[in-house]
Amino acid sequence: MTSNLSPKKKRFCDFIINFSKKNKRSPIFKEIMNGLNINSLGTINWYVRELEKAGVLKRTKGFNGKRALSIIEENDTNSLPLLGIIAAGYPLESVENHEKIEVPLSYAKPGNYVLRVRGDSMIDDNIQDGDYIIVNKRSNANPGDTVVAIVNEEATLKKYYPKSDKIELHPRNPEYDIINVYPEDRFQINGTILFSFRHYK
Repeated sequence: MTSNLSPKKKRFCDFIINFSKKNKRSPIFKEIMNGLNINSLGTINWYVRELEKAGVLKRTKGFNGKRALSIIEENDTNSLPLLGIIAAGYPLESVENHEKIEVPLSYAKPGNYVLRVRGDSMIDDNIQDGDYIIVNKRSNANPGDTVVAIVNEEATLKKYYPKSDKIELHPRNPEYDIINVYPEDRFQINGTILFSFRHYK
């Protein structure tokens, strides 16, 4: 869909696509201004309105709409299972259900699923209460990955740091403590985070 745009509009869309892939979130307006050397917020708003009218861009609704821009690719209407709620705070049991939620086509792949975030322990990674995360189901992770971890039958979203004698699950909010997982604890990784977004209509 972006191939039919003017060069300037295509550049605007390409920036949002590349930024989102690199940072695992949509850019805020100020980041678009800096990235494209645009000095006027009105110009950003004009691009957004025009691209929305063209059906190329959509602004997902949340309390901070500026971080909810996504480019609609051709056939970009697919879904993943929404498997429940994950705690970005202290562990909370995740409850499976059969609801589906629309996601960008590039993430709608076998082995991926969606969880809704509850809590604010990951806010320094721009993951806020009420956000959705796309997770790749896997049982291992690299140090520093953000993982869906099951600790003694409870699920939580944290940064994963294995140590010689334990595993540390780090929040991204200084108000929360590190969760220490010892050999006697029941622990497993249920996936690593690929992308986070606000609410898709």
